[in-house]
Amino acid sequence: MSTPEPTPDQPPPDRPTQTYEQAREELAEVVRKLEAGGLTLEESLALWERGEALAELCQHWLDRARERLAAAAPADQQG
Repeated sequence: MSTPEPTPDQPPPDRPTQTYEQAREELAEVVRKLEAGGLTLEESLALWERGEALAELCQHWLDRARERLAAAAPADQQG
């Protein structure tokens, strides 16, 4: 069963429903915690995995914004 392609203003269905700004802020917090250290290996791995998921979500939002900008640009400015 295939998953429908998300629309420009929707995150992929298998991702958290966060805005770009929320995901970016949480990612920054994950990085701060990892840099501070003092975590167990399991805690560090869990944070790393969460950070990877948040980075993918942020990239999704950026890609969709880029697509929307390209679609909105006049034809003579594209390319």
